[in-house]
Parts: sequence; C-alpha cells; structure tokens
Amino acid sequence: MEIYKNLSDPASKEFEKLLNSKLSKTQIEEGKIINGKINKITDKFVFLFVEGLKSEPVLDINELKNMGLSEKIKLGETIPVLLEKIEDRNGEVLVSANKAQKIKGWDKLVEAYEKNEPIMGKITSKCKGGCIVEHIDTGSLMFLPGSQISDKPLKDISHLMNEPQKFALIKLDKVRGNACVSRREIISSFKKEDKAKIIEKYKVGDIIKGAEVKGYSSFGCFFNVNGELDVLVHLQEISYSRVNHPDEVFNIGEKHDLKVISVDKEKLQVGCSVKQLSPDPFGKIDNFELNKTYKFKVIKLMDFGAFCELSELPGLTTLLHSSELSWSKKNASAKKMFKVNDIINCVITEIDKEKRRVAISHRLTLENPFKIFEKKFPVGTIVEGEVVNKNEYSLFVKIDDLDIDIFIHCNDLVWSNNGEEELNNYKKGDKVKIKILEIKISEQKIRGGIRQTKTDPFDWFKDKKIKQTITVKIISTDSKGLIVRPEGGCEMDFLIKKSNIAINTADTRTSRFTGGERIDCAIADLDLDKRKVTLSIKLLEEIEKKEALEKYGAEGSGKNLPFSSLSEDLKKKDKKTK
Repeated sequence: MEIYKNLSDPASKEFEKLLNSKLSKTQIEEGKIINGKINKITDKFVFLFVEGLKSEPVLDINELKNMGLSEKIKLGETIPVLLEKIEDRNGEVLVSANKAQKIKGWDKLVEAYEKNEPIMGKITSKCKGGCIVEHIDTGSLMFLPGSQISDKPLKDISHLMNEPQKFALIKLDKVRGNACVSRREIISSFKKEDKAKIIEKYKVGDIIKGAEVKGYSSFGCFFNVNGELDVLVHLQEISYSRVNHPDEVFNIGEKHDLKVISVDKEKLQVGCSVKQLSPDPFGKIDNFELNKTYKFKVIKLMDFGAFCELSELPGLTTLLHSSELSWSKKNASAKKMFKVNDIINCVITEIDKEKRRVAISHRLTLENPFKIFEKKFPVGTIVEGEVVNKNEYSLFVKIDDLDIDIFIHCNDLVWSNNGEEELNNYKKGDKVKIKILEIKISEQKIRGGIRQTKTDPFDWFKDKKIKQTITVKIISTDSKGLIVRPEGGCEMDFLIKKSNIAINTADTRTSRFTGGERIDCAIADLDLDKRKVTLSIKLLEEIEKKEALEKYGAEGSGKNLPFSSLSEDLKKKDKKTK
C-alpha cells in the first residue's frame, strides 16, 4: 500500500475533493429517516437500495400492506424508512417503515400544535373516559376526552364514528409521545362570533322568559335560553333560602323565568338570578310565629326529605327533613308520603335570620302516638300483640292499629332458660301476651316483656332468708360444682360452687356425688331485686359446728365428753348424804 505523505500536491488535493463530495451525498446515520428505492420484490419481502449501505435493507411485505402502502409496492418506488442499525450481529441492515411513518406523523402533530392549526382525523373507537382518534395523514392515534366531544351532552356518538372531521390539538406530551385533541373547540370556534352577536342583545335587568334547565354543577345551575345561549345561575342566586345543590330546587327540563344580573362581553358570559325576581321573603318573616302551624307547598322530593315553600310567603324555601315526617317511622320517606305541589301542614320550629334558615316539622301537626299509647296502655298493662320483626337479640311487637313497635329484649322472654335460645322459638306473625315495662315519650321508646306475664319461679325465695337451711336435689355435677334444684315447688336450677361444698378441702371434690341425692344446704346470699341467690353446703356445716360448740363447750377442752364431769357430780352427792 502506498502512503501519501505529501498532501499538498495536485493529485492528493483532487482525491480529497472527490472523497468529500462522495461522503456528503451519502450521509448514513442510525436513528435517521432515509429513503429506500425498491429494486426487488418477492412473495414475502421487499428489497431496498440505499446509497452508501453495503447491503440491501429488507422489509416485510405485510408491514407495508398494513400501513396502507400496497400501491407503493412496485419496482422503482421510494419508501421512507427508519434506519435502526447499520449492521446487526448477522451483518444485516435493520430498517422500519412503520416507525418512520410514526415519527413523521409526530413531527406533523408538533408543527400543527405550535402553529395552533386544526388537524384532520376520525374517531375509530371508544375507550375509558373518551375516544381514540386516528390522524388521517399519518395514522397516529390520539386521545379525545369525553368532555371534548361536543359542546353539549351526547347520549349517542355513533353518527361521529369513522367520519373525517377537524380536531384541535390541546395537549402534547413530547416525552411520552401522547396527544390529546378536542372536537368541542372546533365547534365552539364557529359559534364564537355568533355568540358575541347574541350576547349584545342582553342587558342587566332584562327578564328572560321560560329558560330551560340544562345541567347542574356544584356552584350553580345552567339554563338554555331559546336554544341559542347558555346562562349560569349561581348557587347563591337560586333562592333566598340556603341551597346546598341546584338539584334540591330544579329538575332537568323545567322552565323558569330569569333576571339578567351581569353581562361579560369579553368572556361571552351572561349571569342570571332566580331569587331576584321576587322580594326577599325574610323581610316579612317577623309576621310568622314559632310553634305555630302553617301551610307549605311541596316543591321537590329528596331521599332525605322534601323542600317546601311557605304558601303565605312565596320564595321562602325550607327543608322538611325526613326525621320530622313521622313520630314512629325512623326512616320515613317523603317520596312515599307526598307528591310535588301537595299542600301540607307544618309547624315552624326555628327561625334564624343571620343564617337565613327556617326549620319546620310535619310530625308536630300530628298527635303523638306514644302519648296515645301511654293513655291507653300505661306501664304494668298486660296486652296481646303480634310479632312484626326480630333481630339477633330482641323482638318487636305491634299492638292494635297503633304504628308503634314495642321493644322486647331476649332477657325478658323467659325466667329460667337462656333468652337467646328462647328467641329462636318466635317468628313473625306470632301472637304473644306482653307486659308494658317502660314508656319514654321523649325518646319515642316503649319496652315490654313476655316473662313478666308469668309467675316468677324466683318468688319461691320470698319467704326465705339468709342462713336458712333448705333441702335440694342434685341434678348433675361438673368441674365447677353441683347443679341443684330446691325441693318444694321451685322450678329453677342453681349452682353450688366447688368451694362451697365442704369445709374440709379434701371433701370438696364433686366425684363424691353421683346425682339424684337429696342434701341440705344453707342460703349464703339472697337478693330478690336482682334475682340472685347463693347456696352453700359449707355454710351449713359451719352453722352446725358453731351450734355444737356452744352446746358442748370449747373445742379441744374435754368438756364435750359426756363423762368429763363425773368426779364433780360424785363429790356433790357425798356432801348431801352426810
């Protein structure tokens, strides 16, 4: 090989010039989009010629067909491709026509976004939160949020599917390569000039007749005026009374008169008011008294109550809460009791001028059924009722036609057995006799009992007292002690604890008894009010031991023997004989 050391001679300079001109025409770099010329086509592949590459790049023919380039699969046609690798492990050139198309498409989207120009696309499918839009020119996929489909709610968008139309690019994420578009902005831009002309017709103080409720928001209600303009009534302009949400007062589709209170020609907005069409009702609230009955008109029904308007003072709207509908029903439903436009009686219970709030009650206009019940069935009365409900620990019984449920706890079902087990013996519809135990009108509660209608087996102890000896029969034994039942008519079983069986610890074992024996024991504790009694064999032994000691002398002195005083008796006898 000849090495050129002198590059200043004419031949070297000519060679350098030719080499530079050749390299400048064929700049090959990975990651760039280059054009390839088709020079060979087979059943599965297309071979490209790219000047400057040592081998021919190969494309899958199906890739080109899926991209819609079937017409370009001809000899001599030029196809742009992305050069991924000049040479892989096998020495082949890796290119992609699909990636090249996406990159070119993204560049077009960026250009349109920067110039604020609309693009052509078509809605291809629905997805969560909106739709997928395909860019017609490049096939790039973009997201169309549901709120940006139209300027008004659409229940069905089937007529928009796969139809070429304009979209505005509203967001581009260059890092993730995501694009977000809007159809609503395109529609609104056409209406903007027309909307400015429409708004010029309105002035502050104008009255708009028959505006239709179009939609709600947390801050107000939107009305449609003559199908040409949407106006907002702020939450504070709906009513003189407090309103938490527009749906408490309005229903979609209703028509109401509005008063124009603001016009913004720059933002193209018109603000309106409903409450300013009528005088402030709170100015005349002093004419009404607390705890007095007035007529109210039902204007809206809710799950938690009803909104009513004072008939004598139109415009004053207040909430009749569900808790103030009925005395006996805890979950009373206004929707079941009333209809819109019904005139009902209510008592005004509170007037707060600062908070502009009026509280009312419907149940106060009705006679309290708990007072009626107390007069008819005072505490101690025994009546017959019907089981209407039950839960895991109680029964609920209804008497006569009174809409009141009487609470009966499982402990008040039976004297001797387990109350929770006894509860299983009752079902809805059963007729039962109950005794009224307690009436609390203020708390709207009535408590009754079934066991109180029967003789209390504990009454057997009424004439008994502590330390009295009774005879019991052993029913059974267990590790805790003896289960016994007093003889003589008592139907209750009691436990004599193991510690109360005997004084001597060795004799406290329950295995000494087999069951069925009759034994005596003493009453160690007795509380008739709490129905509590404690029986003890040990106590009886202690009582008998004490009596024996008092009768025969001190324990261990020897005086308890029958012959201990024999010598003294003999001496007394000798003195008498002399």
